Amino acid sequence: METISSLSLEWLPFWVHGAAGTEQVEVAFTVPGVEPVPGDWKPAEWKPDSASARGAVAQILFGPGGTVAKPDGTWQAWVRVTAPPQLPVLPAGLIDVI
Repeated sequence: METISSLSLEWLPFWVHGAAGTEQVEVAFTVPGVEPVPGDWKPAEWKPDSASARGAVAQILFGPGGTVAKPDGTWQAWVRVTAPPQLPVLPAGLIDVI
């Protein structure tokens, strides 16, 4: 579980196995045990120079003034990669906002 202060603005990274690092990528945060709905998805990006033959690192700017901010609590992160014809939705771990 990743822990982040609710006052912090930082890049949250997510390893995506098999990604080329050129696909459209989005991240969602939900209550643990709940799958994301269309309005939960926020645009993310690939960390520069992170792509390898095994995958790439997606990242999203998290916190006040970032792409997404969440109140204190535990959140389930999800990554969605648009790679036609595939559209994998991957659980990406828990984020504890304190």
